[in-house]
Amino acid sequence: MESTKKLELKQLLLEKQKQEPAHPVREKILQMSSEVVDSNPYSRLMALKRMGIVDNYEKIRDFTVAVVGIGGVGSVTAEMLTRCGIGKLLLFDYDKVELANMNRLFFQPHQAGLSKVEAAANTLTFINPDVTVETYNYNITTVDNFQDFINGISSHGSLSGGPVDLVLSCVDNFEARMAINSACNELNLCWFESGVSENAVSGHIQFIMPGETACFAVCSSSYEQCSVLHLWLSHLTLMRKH
Repeated sequence: MESTKKLELKQLLLEKQKQEPAHPVREKILQMSSEVVDSNPYSRLMALKRMGIVDNYEKIRDFTVAVVGIGGVGSVTAEMLTRCGIGKLLLFDYDKVELANMNRLFFQPHQAGLSKVEAAANTLTFINPDVTVETYNYNITTVDNFQDFINGISSHGSLSGGPVDLVLSCVDNFEARMAINSACNELNLCWFESGVSENAVSGHIQFIMPGETACFAVCSSSYEQCSVLHLWLSHLTLMRKH
């Protein structure tokens, strides 16, 4: 009975979303301006140049970032990058928005039932239509999807037609972290690993540069985790050869 009520509620929310008029989206801004006016969404960000913190803030539009996992960490990360005016975002996730996700500021009740990447793309485009957003609604740890993940962040991933400039791991499981680690090692891409404790009062962040810093697999010293990694990579290598 409870499950039926949840389905009915989701359907009502989706129908309401379809009936509601779309919010107007502002026109794209072709060139960032440092003019201090209320109508300029970049005026406070461009102030970083006047303060001498950055030399050329406009260059942020040249960069592409892949965000893997659009949950509690990934949704906030994607939103902040969008508000800052990043050039392009690649969003990876395979989960759907649920009403249980409403404890986060990013997702909204009418988005329940949508894929997280689709809901995120809609919200981010409304916040800043200058940002190019691409969505990938799949699990990167499967063999076929892992190869597609590599293709997505390497060939033609960025605005310049090359690999992305940075990968942000915002996932909540070990297997996905190892998949990101393997892909970034293969492509020589820098990435950030992040995580939040179960009680949500602490977390960690780690910058990894292949060939320069310790590999994530090396940092994960648990014997059981290393065994899982070995089996997963062996299976992945075997499948890709065939």
